[in-house]
Amino acid sequence: MEKSRFYVTEEDSGTRLDQYLSSQINISSRSFIQKNIKDGNIKVNDKIKKSSYIVQEDDIIVMNICDPVELDILAEDIPLDIMYEDDDIIIINKSKDMVVHPAPGNYTGTLVNALLFHFKDKLSTINGIKRPGIVHRIDKNTTGVLVVAKNDKAHNSLSEQFKDHSIIREYTMIVLGNPKEDKYTVDAPIDRNPKDRLKMAVVEGGRRAVTHFEVIKRFQGYCLLKANLETGRTHQIRVHSLYKKYPLLGDDLYFGGNFKFKTQGPVLHAGKLGFIHPSTGEYVEFNSQLPEYFSDIIDKLTEI
Repeated sequence: MEKSRFYVTEEDSGTRLDQYLSSQINISSRSFIQKNIKDGNIKVNDKIKKSSYIVQEDDIIVMNICDPVELDILAEDIPLDIMYEDDDIIIINKSKDMVVHPAPGNYTGTLVNALLFHFKDKLSTINGIKRPGIVHRIDKNTTGVLVVAKNDKAHNSLSEQFKDHSIIREYTMIVLGNPKEDKYTVDAPIDRNPKDRLKMAVVEGGRRAVTHFEVIKRFQGYCLLKANLETGRTHQIRVHSLYKKYPLLGDDLYFGGNFKFKTQGPVLHAGKLGFIHPSTGEYVEFNSQLPEYFSDIIDKLTEI
């Protein structure tokens, strides 16, 4: 009998139990998972739940199934920009077009594939075999700072800081339009878009989401902003920007339309990450410079 344990993160909460498990393991048939849930082989916090149960942050899911689940995540020699490393954490400056962890359609070329090559078994195990070391994630086309845990103690410490919103997460972005205020806050709940499940949206009754925005520089028709996350919902910055009618440049999913610049997704960079170190108890902060493509766009906007 194969036993697996899953620790639900903030980013994965709000999903059906069967859907969540389908995204975690390499099983194409959701009916197989549903059968094991019905047979009592899958428990959430030591209790049997239905397939329709909505998983919540910090839920612990234990799965005992008769048929072994095989998932071969290959270690791949993919270069990584490692900004810092010690016995507890790895700070990665993630490149554009890199998915953080394997998922349907992306089982190779991910950050996890690279981490397995460079660090082998020196990664936390809390988030299961598909996400070793992964405490949080940033979108495929978002560049910038990301922390990876090398052991479970560090993982738990970082997870708690994400949970209580004490981690500093600052992003740089370019939006269409010019906000009236130099500083403003969006406090609007986010959940799955009921009309399009691929998208998130500001939805009444959704999970509380707070983003603090600050203007860095104004251009003709565009604006360079900083965004500080108080919470960490999926696509939070993109959704809150669109909600204020200042969509991110290059965000084809949420805005569409024609853009003057070829961007390969939203122009969004995770430039600063600060937290309490899991072992030393001291505040540490890591900063990443804007990638070349981002700086080039700023130069072009300056010339307009």
